[in-house]
Amino acid sequence: MNLIIRLFITAIVAYLLTKILPGVHFEGFSTAIIFAIVLALLNLIVKPVLSILGLPLTIITLGLFALVINALIMLIADYFIDSMVIDGFWWALIFSILLSIITSLANSMFSDKE
Repeated sequence: MNLIIRLFITAIVAYLLTKILPGVHFEGFSTAIIFAIVLALLNLIVKPVLSILGLPLTIITLGLFALVINALIMLIADYFIDSMVIDGFWWALIFSILLSIITSLANSMFSDKE
């Protein structure tokens, strides 16, 4: 149940961010739900590989390269979802930063305190 709530929060935040950011476009809320599922799968499968490969750059840049990896994950999700458009790398970077911050705040508000 916790996974479904987290996916739904991610979908809501992503959909609202597309209303604010002019460089990220969804066709509808159903696209946001598909995006949340694809993002979860990419974070589970692709992100660990990219993190290991980019570990030297992440160490050299004191962790800032992790932001680039997050933006690449967004661009990969854009590639797989036809009804989603990200206009470029910088929009993907801004979108990933805002999505991470707002989603983590929302998840902390709605998570169980058990």
